[in-house]
Amino acid sequence: MRQSRSIVAGLTAAILLSSLAPASRGEAAAARKVAKAKPKQSQSSAKCEIPKFRIVVDVGHTPDSYGALSARNDPEFGFNFRLARLITAKLKSEGFAATRLLVTDGKARPSLFKRVGAANQGRADLFLSVHHDSVPDKLLETWEFDGTKSYFSDRFSGHSLFVSRQNPHFTTSLMLARMIGRQLKQQGLHYASQYTLPVMGRYRRQLLDKDVGVYRYDGLVVLSRTRSAAVLLEAGSIINRDEEMEMNSPERHEAVAQAVAAAMREFCERR
Repeated sequence: MRQSRSIVAGLTAAILLSSLAPASRGEAAAARKVAKAKPKQSQSSAKCEIPKFRIVVDVGHTPDSYGALSARNDPEFGFNFRLARLITAKLKSEGFAATRLLVTDGKARPSLFKRVGAANQGRADLFLSVHHDSVPDKLLETWEFDGTKSYFSDRFSGHSLFVSRQNPHFTTSLMLARMIGRQLKQQGLHYASQYTLPVMGRYRRQLLDKDVGVYRYDGLVVLSRTRSAAVLLEAGSIINRDEEMEMNSPERHEAVAQAVAAAMREFCERR
């Protein structure tokens, strides 16, 4: 556990030097204004020119607010960073040269406005936020891993995709999410169906596409406040002990990255 967290910390120290600098209170306030401002011109309606299409691949969470802990006590942030970095590289190798990996720091809510502000100021054409899933606390069970009491839930597994009706490009966001979902399905992966169940409580969501697992989630800042089309990808469940191991495998990383790249090619071909 300590070793894995130190690896994540080392990765973070290196990438933050080339990413966003910590924002002051004034900068955070400015980011909120940028996030709330209405765009003067539609960006997502423009023709997609692959070399110029600006995709922001957002690493979900931060080192200070690292998201969920896996069944083996590894922070979600590390999973998010590794996969987002590969997706970025895959997109660039497919000709999307303007793709940018976005890493933020700080506490949870301020970092949300920081990343939205960065995407809006950079005039992103697409915002893709990469995450890994867990379950509500009431569904957790205990086990011992590496001599430490840990938590897991093997009840659910799979990826999921989220979009917001409050996004100014909801229709485009939904279309992109469906394309990614179809590509993931073609890779032999299944989506997480539990979000429709009452047991999810306040995490229950409306299922917009029952074939490929696209859900509506209006409350997410990174989906509702971005000026571009925006999709959040929960790539898999790291609280599920078997799927956690899969999410650490090069094969699973490659399958997800390939699915995203294929979806983006399909999207541009249709524009």
